[in-house]
Amino acid sequence: FSFSWQTTFQDGGEEVEDGAVYNVTLKKVQIQQAANKGARWLGGEGDQLPPEHTVRQYETSKIRAIKAGTLEKLVENLLTAFGDADFSYISIFLATYRAFASPRAVLELLLDRFGNLETSSHGEVANLNSLESEMVLRVEIASVLRAWLDQCSEDFREPPDYMCLLKLLDYLKNNMPNSDMESRVQNLLKQFQNQEVEAVDGFCSTSSSDLVDGEELEISNPEEFSSFQDHVVAEQLTYMDVMLFRRVVPYHCLGSIWSQRDKKENKNLAPSVRATITQFNAVTKCVISTILGTRELKIQQRAKIIEKWIHIAHECRILKNFSSLRAIISALQSNSIYRLKTTWMCVSKDILLMYEELSEIFSDHDNYLTSRELLMKEATSKFANLDSSEKENQKKSQKRLQLQKNKGVMQGTVPYLGTFLTDLIMLDTALQDYVEGGLINFEKRRREFEVIAQIKLLQSSCNSYCLIPDQKFIQWFKRQRHLTEEESYKLSREAEAVADTNILSPKSQKSMVKRISTLFLGTDVFTPPKEQPPKSSPVGGSSGESTDSASVSSCEFNHSETEDVCVTPVSSPEDPLKKGSISSDKGSISNKGSDSNKGSGSSKGSIFGPGLGSDSGSIPTRDLGSVLSSAPKVLPVYNRQSGGSCIIRVSMDGLHASVYKSILITNQDRIPDVTQRALLKHNLEPDAVEDYELVQVISEDKELVFPRDANVFYGMNSHVNFNFILRKKA
Repeated sequence: FSFSWQTTFQDGGEEVEDGAVYNVTLKKVQIQQAANKGARWLGGEGDQLPPEHTVRQYETSKIRAIKAGTLEKLVENLLTAFGDADFSYISIFLATYRAFASPRAVLELLLDRFGNLETSSHGEVANLNSLESEMVLRVEIASVLRAWLDQCSEDFREPPDYMCLLKLLDYLKNNMPNSDMESRVQNLLKQFQNQEVEAVDGFCSTSSSDLVDGEELEISNPEEFSSFQDHVVAEQLTYMDVMLFRRVVPYHCLGSIWSQRDKKENKNLAPSVRATITQFNAVTKCVISTILGTRELKIQQRAKIIEKWIHIAHECRILKNFSSLRAIISALQSNSIYRLKTTWMCVSKDILLMYEELSEIFSDHDNYLTSRELLMKEATSKFANLDSSEKENQKKSQKRLQLQKNKGVMQGTVPYLGTFLTDLIMLDTALQDYVEGGLINFEKRRREFEVIAQIKLLQSSCNSYCLIPDQKFIQWFKRQRHLTEEESYKLSREAEAVADTNILSPKSQKSMVKRISTLFLGTDVFTPPKEQPPKSSPVGGSSGESTDSASVSSCEFNHSETEDVCVTPVSSPEDPLKKGSISSDKGSISNKGSDSNKGSGSSKGSIFGPGLGSDSGSIPTRDLGSVLSSAPKVLPVYNRQSGGSCIIRVSMDGLHASVYKSILITNQDRIPDVTQRALLKHNLEPDAVEDYELVQVISEDKELVFPRDANVFYGMNSHVNFNFILRKKA
């Protein structure tokens, strides 16, 4: 006999139980059966019978995926998910549960309530005999615990007491004595106890404590920097990025956790993410200090350093290191570097073309569609896919790539983490934590897992790198003294006086330059005026300041920007190889609203545009979970009202005016509701609603002040940016 299968899925609606809501999908499998013998005689080709001589059988199975539930139900579902054919549930839960529960709470429910057969309310085994029940339950518990230890062993790192790990060990000794699981937990406990509280290795730290005795921070020596070969610098930056990215704990990236980083009590929150950000900033500041740090440099010498950094960026591209690549490009597009118009005129035409092509990777068109697609295309590929419109650059790229292939060296992929942080923050803003009845919204966690799974995939790919640390370069990198904004701007003006606006300089991504005073971190953001000495940001970027300070990055004012980052347009220097006029600062500002609306309109109905939540640039990560999700495809977005909701950005007037928070509003929300949520987001006392007024920024000299009980959704001006200020009443 021969068989063929055809599978179709049908929405089966919802099932509601006490404390849980399930999405039901009916999986219908058509089995076509035919006898091989005589098939050809009956007119079939090969072993295939004509349709009228086949036997069709249908099998229908029900797939249940929990949509929302109490914590107890979500934990119980860990044991029943396989029976319900929700095969990705355990991975999704383990990757996201820290957003709504602690490891201790989950472990206690799993072991005390559901792991004890005598008191268990676990329905699946209730009707089995005692021995079978115990065997089934033991297998299910072991399966969950094994997955937990495999995927999230760091959840049990709780020095000095390790309460969860000891509780788990005690359970295993009583219920699964002498098992592999017991040995594994014992080894993990010893490993944790023999280590000091693990802090992420500070490759990027520039504090004197990381230096050899007698060494001091120094401004880069151009000759010493020039002695490092371009590919060596790129490899060492990649080595440092890989070590840090592999240590990123995925749940640290969740929007609900990351958005709490500004609270005083959370200064040590998400250290693995902060470390990657600090490294990104260190690379950016190293680029700036090597270009501006030596006053005696001639224009041609400074141009050569810029050329060297462009070559290093290109080597990072070959290594598929998008983090350092973006850090270098961001530095070259910073205010103090891009204004060096005479210096840029000395950069060769071929290298400028290379720079422009590398910059286009991070174009913000369609919510960074180019970089998203490129990242997913190369996530698991062995080598970079290098295309260049310029023949000479194409030849050089292919030659370098061929050398890599000849050595048999495979490359992983290091992403720009800010893209994922932005997506997770927007998801956290757009989707509710709880649904009707106070149930935990697990559909939100499924959506978040789509992003987390991409991070995990890229972390796995990093195992392909085979890079050896060069201590000479690493020590040089650590010794670099980072210039503050004021210092770099002052040195830039010393190198070249106030530039003639008619002199052309390199294109800078549609001239949108933003200071990431935390591109991911969300501390106060500062962008200096065009030709004025900058003022200090509250959290700055000098070597003696917070390591969470940020570098620069180019991006257009766009709804996808990460929370807490204020984007200020700077007048655009044009590409010296192309003709065109330069808009003034005034012109840029006056056009800000239309540009922004245009940007938000490119999302094509998804909060993430083509990057996440659409077919383009995404990867399948949830098996059947993607079929089961009933989350709305169109989510609220910034700068556009749709479906009776939208996302606005609210900043505090005064000291924190440059820091914004993303807030979801609906057509039912009035001023007190929105004001209270804004105060909570900014970690202020929510009861002080009466002391503040909400204002929409229409333009530089116009504001829309809302009456006390106004409906914000209907009262706001939807033709300008959805930017609001919370101001204390006089």
